[in-house]
Amino acid sequence: MVSAYKKYHSRNFEVLSVSLDQPGKRAEWVKAIRTDGMPWQHVSDLLFWKSPIVTLYAIQSIPQNFLIDPGGKIIAENLRGELLGKMLEKLL
Repeated sequence: MVSAYKKYHSRNFEVLSVSLDQPGKRAEWVKAIRTDGMPWQHVSDLLFWKSPIVTLYAIQSIPQNFLIDPGGKIIAENLRGELLGKMLEKLL
């Protein structure tokens, strides 16, 4: 995701990380963001699997990602690496 962000961010590709980290683990979560070099926005309610996001988006495993168009419609799920790059080239 980091390489896709660096390559496509200037072409209107944005990333928002919604973390399902555990209560009491905020420091570890923030450290991982820095360590992994993820420069985009990050949010979490630190409710882990009890987060309403889990139900709203039917999340069954992590990591999971959604590619959302400018109108807010989910157009793809769980694209990584080369597949994500190909889709972004096509769209952007």
